Amino acid sequence: MSSMDLEKLKMTGAGRAMAVLTSGGDAQGMNAAVRAVTRMGIYVGAKVYLIYEGYQGLVDGGDNIKLAHWQSVTNIIQQGGTVIGSARCKAFTTREGRLAAAFNLVKKGITNLCVCGGDGSLTGANIFRSEWSSLLDELVQKGKVLSLSTSRQHGHLNIVGLVGSIDNDFCGTDMTIGADSALHRIMEIIDAIMTTAQSHQRTFVLEVMGRHCGYLALVSALASGADWLLIPEAPPQEGWEDCMCSRLEGSRITGSRLNIIIIAEGAIDRNGKPITSTYVKDLVVQRLGYDTRVTVLGHVQRGGTPSAFDRVLSSKLGMEAVIALLEATPDTPACAIGLSGNRAVRLPLMECVEMTKLVQTAMNEKRFDEAVKLRGGSFENNWNIYKLLAFEKPIQSGSNFSLAILNVGAPAAGMNAAVRSAARLALAQGHKVYAVQDGFQGLANGELFEMEWHSVAGWTGQGGSLLGTKRTLPNKHMEKIVETIIKFNISALLVIGGFEGYAGVLQLFEARSHYDELCIPMCVIPATISNNVPGTDFSLGADTAVNAAMEGCDKIKQSASGTKRRVFVVETMGGFCGYLATCTGIAVGADAAYIFEDPFNIHDLKTNVEHLTEKMKKDVQRGLVLRNENCHENYTTDFIHRLYSSEGKGIFDCRVNVLGHLQQGHLLPLIETLALIIVDINELLRNPSRVIANSPDTACVLGLNRKVISFIPVTELKDVTDFEHRMPKVQWWFNLRPMLKMLAKYQTSFCEYVPGEIEHVTRRSISIDSGF
Repeated sequence: MSSMDLEKLKMTGAGRAMAVLTSGGDAQGMNAAVRAVTRMGIYVGAKVYLIYEGYQGLVDGGDNIKLAHWQSVTNIIQQGGTVIGSARCKAFTTREGRLAAAFNLVKKGITNLCVCGGDGSLTGANIFRSEWSSLLDELVQKGKVLSLSTSRQHGHLNIVGLVGSIDNDFCGTDMTIGADSALHRIMEIIDAIMTTAQSHQRTFVLEVMGRHCGYLALVSALASGADWLLIPEAPPQEGWEDCMCSRLEGSRITGSRLNIIIIAEGAIDRNGKPITSTYVKDLVVQRLGYDTRVTVLGHVQRGGTPSAFDRVLSSKLGMEAVIALLEATPDTPACAIGLSGNRAVRLPLMECVEMTKLVQTAMNEKRFDEAVKLRGGSFENNWNIYKLLAFEKPIQSGSNFSLAILNVGAPAAGMNAAVRSAARLALAQGHKVYAVQDGFQGLANGELFEMEWHSVAGWTGQGGSLLGTKRTLPNKHMEKIVETIIKFNISALLVIGGFEGYAGVLQLFEARSHYDELCIPMCVIPATISNNVPGTDFSLGADTAVNAAMEGCDKIKQSASGTKRRVFVVETMGGFCGYLATCTGIAVGADAAYIFEDPFNIHDLKTNVEHLTEKMKKDVQRGLVLRNENCHENYTTDFIHRLYSSEGKGIFDCRVNVLGHLQQGHLLPLIETLALIIVDINELLRNPSRVIANSPDTACVLGLNRKVISFIPVTELKDVTDFEHRMPKVQWWFNLRPMLKMLAKYQTSFCEYVPGEIEHVTRRSISIDSGF
């Protein structure tokens, strides 16, 4: 889409009217979606209406349908739930109710409707759309619509759906709005429970939401290392009670002081009989005598502030929804906006609904293996990986293959969970696993110890690096590293780290011509808050850092809730890479985010100040400006603070905050767990015997690119790497920049924006991994 297309889009939007409503169960991120739809609609020149109380407000009309202004959705991006309300509406399920809804829309000239809700809400929207012409004809006959020409003028209703559901149970999209936030909430509670459970040697049975879908239970079990899991898609085999009790007892015998059992509220046995949390608790007490407690999480999973991922996701999908509405024709099928990898895509609405119904049908007919497959490749893979990592199984045959695991670079959340996954996958195959302390320096000094299954118990929820990590590169210690490899008979290296990890493996590969001992498989799992490793869209730790920076900015904004007209200049980390500043900026609704990749000068800074000054003269109370730490050599954080303070004098005052290393802390967030769990050590450990591995594909980066896990040789990545600034030359997230600027009311070019493609669900859901 070119900048000329933006002008065309604005011409298309001029004179159009659209409305947005939220329906069904609320989900964190709905407000961010409402904000994005409203502001993008206004940006392209359309009238935008907010419909309060969902379909009930659409049926009742009146003050429930209000014209929105830019400020109508200010300061809602960080709020959970939905500020425009949601309600169950029986009236809309009848033709009479839909007739009233059509009348209320036509009165205001609204023929474009964005619905944020679950499959029931979106199905209702599609029925409404299909009946629209006949509803208008009936209104003409009853004299409610002034004329036939008015009816023809509004003769078609365009519908676009946004899927809001914490269960992530809608086929076709990788993630639904609210699911990531619900997982964060569950993990916060599990982390809190695990400390008290360990203190008292208790067993906890946690019941999470998921009447028909086990997604929340499955991913939280993966992230927490739960001892047992019960989900509706995969009922346990007959005699599961004995197996579970045996598993719990075995865990205690090997030294564990607690047990965690996670159960989805819709869990059933093979005969379709519900398995309740109370039944599981009584079972443990009666058979094992353990002090056992039940915690039903309930609606706390829907509550609280949305995660950064949900805020960015909702903004991205809401923006795409407006464009899809403006481009729709009477021949365009109703679509839902979904996520495919890191891109918004347009999905035929009824294909999604039908595929979602197929899952439920398979479960009702007890075709459980099929139900798991229909959920998508990631769901099935996560289920299989959970079963593999949850408990130690007898090894059929050992091997003389040994894997060394080390952390390199700055600490990043997710490092410990990645070590756990890799170690247990290798141990399950009978291989020997060594942990290396303090990165390449520790490898050179021979600081290794052998790991066992229980060595990594409880590592999933811990931040930082339990192995220790340093930025030291191997080139100055090459001979000592080779000596260690010989001494411990190391067959493969797994490096979990940031840019130094990638650069280090590249150095080891280039040294193979001098040292045959380095001709072994080597793999880098990217782990850095900067998200600056070439060959991958996402690195472990990056999502955690965005969440930490977002929470810091939320608190900074809240601190000024009683102060009028104040602007905060906030410095984020990230080196030269602007991923952290950009995504945080979108998540907190920042007015600007200065980064190295998007060059700016004093004129741009002055324009930004003037823009913020104009907003402050109206009813805006607070402003937020982000600055990446290395975005400009001369325009430092202090300089920008002084500039804003001087130019805004008399209009607003200015404060500065440097977030610093709090962005490296925190616990592992779920969106990263989804990526690291899929690590396929089998690819790294191709051959269980010592072989010479000197081809380029034996030294690689494990990349996640649009959902596809792939091993990319480090030699191939050299040409796409900016070594001076330690980042890839081209970065996918740069396309998010126009969204940040437009939602902050800047006039900007649309040339970088890539509109969503149509993807057919029947093809995607079964054949393509739909996890991240």
